[in-house]
Amino acid sequence: MTRPAILSPPAASSSASTQNAGLFRVYVGYRSLLSVVLLVMLISPNTRQLVGMLNPQLYLGVAVVYLATSIALMGALATQWHNNLSLLFAIFLVDIAAITLLSDASGGMVSGLPVLLIITVAASAVLIPKRTIATLIAALSVLAILADTVRLISTGTLGISALFPAGLLGVLLFGVSLMVQIIAVRLGRVEELARNRAADLYNLQRLNEQIVQHMQTGILLVGSDSKVRVMNKSATNLLAPQRPLTVEQGRQLAEYSSDLAYQFEHWRDTGLHRAKPFKITDDTPPVIAHFRQLQPSASGEALVFVEDYTPVTQYAQSLKLTSLGRLTASIAHEIRNPLGAISHAAQLLDESPELADADRRMVNIVMENSVRVNQIVENVMQISRREAPKPEYIQLGEWLQGFVGDYLDTLNRPAEVTLICDYQDLLVEFDPENLRRVLGNLLDNALRHSQLATDKESARIEVNMDFATHQCCIDVIDQGAGVSAADQGRLFEPFFTTVQEGSGMGLYLCKELCEINNAALSYRTTEEGESCFRVALNQRAQ
Repeated sequence: MTRPAILSPPAASSSASTQNAGLFRVYVGYRSLLSVVLLVMLISPNTRQLVGMLNPQLYLGVAVVYLATSIALMGALATQWHNNLSLLFAIFLVDIAAITLLSDASGGMVSGLPVLLIITVAASAVLIPKRTIATLIAALSVLAILADTVRLISTGTLGISALFPAGLLGVLLFGVSLMVQIIAVRLGRVEELARNRAADLYNLQRLNEQIVQHMQTGILLVGSDSKVRVMNKSATNLLAPQRPLTVEQGRQLAEYSSDLAYQFEHWRDTGLHRAKPFKITDDTPPVIAHFRQLQPSASGEALVFVEDYTPVTQYAQSLKLTSLGRLTASIAHEIRNPLGAISHAAQLLDESPELADADRRMVNIVMENSVRVNQIVENVMQISRREAPKPEYIQLGEWLQGFVGDYLDTLNRPAEVTLICDYQDLLVEFDPENLRRVLGNLLDNALRHSQLATDKESARIEVNMDFATHQCCIDVIDQGAGVSAADQGRLFEPFFTTVQEGSGMGLYLCKELCEINNAALSYRTTEEGESCFRVALNQRAQ
C-alpha cells in the first residue's frame, strides 16, 4: 500500500545539539585511535626508532595517560560534555600538552608529531562555538610548538633552522583555525536555514493534511491499477460511511461504486468526462465525480474528486419552488375571494327548506370541495411566507412525550400512538414549532392510513441512532398499505396525493421544514413491511 511520505517535526536546538554530539564522538574516537597507534609505534620494532628516541620513559608515560583519558572520554559519551565549554577547553589543552610532550620526547619537529595539532585545532574550531576561545586554542598550540622547539635548540638537540618549520606550522595552525571557523559559521547558517525550511515544509504539510481531511469534497488518489491509495474523511463518508477510514486504502474503485469505476475508466481511456450523478446505495445521497491526472508520468496516478450532489439539486429545487411559490401565492390570493363567495352561497343554498335531497347532495359536494380548495390555498400561503427557522437544542425524549400527549388531547378521539425512545438524554437541534408541525402532519397521515387498512387509528414513533452518520432518526410508523414503488419518487412533490381527501401539500411542506432545519425526510419500509417516514436530524456535538 502506497502512502505519502510524512515529514517529522524539526527541532532546531535538538538538531544542533545532536550534530555537535556526533562530531564530539568522532573526535573522541580519533583521539582513542591516535593514543593506541602512538603506543604501538613505541612497542613495534619497525617504528620504535621513530618515536621516543630522546626520552622513552616520558613518551611511554604520556602515551599511557593519553590513552587513559581517551578511554574515560569514550565511557562518558552518553553525557552532555559536548555542551560544556569549560570541559571542551580542558580536553583540547590536554591534547596540546600531550602532543607537545610526545613530540619533545621524539625529537621535536623532525618527528612529525606536531602536525597532529592541526586536527586538534580544526576540531576546536568546529566544536567550540566561541571564535575567541577557538583562536586561543590555535595560539596555545603555536606557542607550545615554538616553546618546545626553542627548548630543544637550547639543549643542542635541534639546530636554529628548526625554527623555520615550526614557524610555518604555526602559520598553518592559525590559517586552519580561521578557515575552519569561517566554514563552521557558514555551515551553521546553512543548517539553520535548512532547519527553518524543514519547519516550513512540515507546517505546510500539516496544513495541507488538515485542509484535505476537513474539506467537504472527497478526494481519492487512485493508481494505474484502479486501487485507492489515499482518501480523505469526506470521501469515506460519501463512499463508505459504514467503514472506518483506516481500512479503506488499497481497495479497488469498483468496490465503492461500479458507476464511479466505469466513469473513471472511461475518462482514463478517452480523456473525456461528462459528470453524471450516481448513488452508492439507495439510502445515500447522490454524488458526482471529477477526475484530474496527478502529473504527466507513466505512473498513471489520478485524483478523484467526489462531491455531494444534494446541495446542487436542492438549490435548483429552491429556485424552481421560489418562482412557483410566488406564482401560486398570487393565484391563491386571487382564488380566496371567489372561493369564499362560492362557499357562502352553498351554505345559504343548503339552508333553503325547498331544496330537494339530490340538490342538497350536490351542495354538500360543493361545500366539501370548497373546504379542500381552501386547505390547499392555506398550505400554499404557508409555503410562500415561510420564515427562517429558530433552532433550539431539544431534549428529545422528554419533548416527544409532551408532544404525543398534547397531540392526543387535541385529536379528541380514540387513537393509539406508541412512543419508543431509549435515548432520554439525547439532544438535537431543531426549531420546536417546525418539528411539531412535521410530526403532527406525519401522525395525521399515519393514523389515516392505519384506519383505512385496519379500521383502527394507530401509529408508532421510534427513536434510533445512526452512528455511521452521527444522526438521530425519528421514525413514524403506521399499519397502512404503504406507498407503491412507482409513487415513491413523487411522494414529496407538491399536489401529489394517494388519497382522495388529501391536498397533496402536507408531505411537501414537511420536507421543506426538515430541509431548512438541516434535516432530511424520507420514506422507507421496516423489516416487518410496515410503512415508515423517517426524519433524520443532527445530534448535538457533545
